[in-house]
Amino acid sequence: MGDHSSQMPLILIRLRNLEEHLTKACWLIIINLIVIILIIINLIVVDCALGVHKMFVGRTQELAYLNERFDVGKFELAVMYGRRRVGKTTLINEFIRGKDVIFYTGMEGNAKENLEGLSKSIFSFVDEFKESAGSLSSFEEALETVFRISETRRITFVIDEYPYIAASYGAISSILQTLIDKYKSKSKLFLILCGSTISFMEEQVLGYKSPLFGRRTCQFKILPFEFFEVQSFFQKFDPIDLAVIYGITGGIPLYMSLMNDNLTVRKNIENNFLIPNAYLFDEPGNLIKQECRNPAQYNSIIRAIATGSSKMSEICSKTGLDTALTNSYLAKLISLGIIKKETPFGEKATKKTIYRITDGLFRFWYRFIPENMTLIQRGLKNEIYNKIQPQFTGFMGLVFEDICMQYLWKLRTQGDTKIEFSDLGRWWGNDPINRREAEIDIMGTDGTNAALFCECKWTNEKVDLPTLNALLQKGNLFYYTEKHFYLFAKAGFTKGCQEEAKKHWNVSLVEFAEMI
Repeated sequence: MGDHSSQMPLILIRLRNLEEHLTKACWLIIINLIVIILIIINLIVVDCALGVHKMFVGRTQELAYLNERFDVGKFELAVMYGRRRVGKTTLINEFIRGKDVIFYTGMEGNAKENLEGLSKSIFSFVDEFKESAGSLSSFEEALETVFRISETRRITFVIDEYPYIAASYGAISSILQTLIDKYKSKSKLFLILCGSTISFMEEQVLGYKSPLFGRRTCQFKILPFEFFEVQSFFQKFDPIDLAVIYGITGGIPLYMSLMNDNLTVRKNIENNFLIPNAYLFDEPGNLIKQECRNPAQYNSIIRAIATGSSKMSEICSKTGLDTALTNSYLAKLISLGIIKKETPFGEKATKKTIYRITDGLFRFWYRFIPENMTLIQRGLKNEIYNKIQPQFTGFMGLVFEDICMQYLWKLRTQGDTKIEFSDLGRWWGNDPINRREAEIDIMGTDGTNAALFCECKWTNEKVDLPTLNALLQKGNLFYYTEKHFYLFAKAGFTKGCQEEAKKHWNVSLVEFAEMI
């Protein structure tokens, strides 16, 4: 009994020690779990603060149509193209989610490199090839392997950056033509050819001279988001700030993902453009280097247009380049979706032709960044913003015209416009009455006797009566029997302007806040 009684305290002590160790271990586990949870929450908060939208937004019509074609189960050739960063690959990735897919992104290399890369993509999909370290013997063998697989199962085959492969191996389109004609009736392949060089995709893939002409079953030209689509990306910007964000990003998804609606417009511009290590600080330059030889010449042309030189003669004078060379550079920039060629609405190519920067980011960057490059490198972002901010009204003028044009098309699809116009555009030309040049921000016709004329004012002051009278006078330059006038304003209209508008059955005053 004595031995047992003497051992009891020792056992109790050991049990207490064990209890203490277990308690400490439990607390350590709990503390570690709390730390992990805090880290996850922090990552989510940082993600939101960076404005990164990982969820798939927009492109609902395109995605629905892709899935509709996929569900048919027959051979499909979908051609998808659009400027870089516009979201083509994101759309494709959303479409192929949960599907059997072979995905290859072409590289800017030689034919051997692209064949090796394509072979690896095929090997990773086909079980019997998964351990293979080599490549298939030719593009013919590689592509036919995919077509053979598709005879017994529905697969999606994506070739992204198709122009790179075609540049490295010119016969690839002809090979695809042969295989499509051979297997089309029995194939379950959903083939997607995707590219960023617009002119190549339109001419060398979709064009009538292409070996693939007539083989595509659907096509998608992916455009930047319009202003009214951009609203779904942000919840906290007010309408004015949202318009500015749209203007500086041009509706490009990648650029919009860098904007943070928890911050002011000023902070977004400073953080993304006015510090040397920001992604957008050198984005236009990087794109030009990636797509164009002699980037310095392209940069000088874009800078000339951004600072007011819009006619061919003006661009040549500003850059020192001859007309033929400038024309070829402009054609390349147009094919990349950076520049567009414009003629007055309703007129064919004339001496009035001008060139405009159609890409919002490029328009903003080339207008404000190059001349402030030294100050940016010195870290003077506050000084630079204070310098460029007064010029935003001028910059936003063209942006607001685009928004108003999109608004009219929105009304048109809803059947709520004064006339059923078939097209819209800008007009400029001679005013013989006042003997001066005249401009109409937006003009449209129904192709017969009716037309609309629009003026767009992005100013902090209310639009006054003289502005309305000037618009009405511009309508007298045209001989349409039915005329409608829209006056768009950021800040509304004076009392005198409103009273005069009421006297005209064909005048509509639209404040920006009403458009949202």
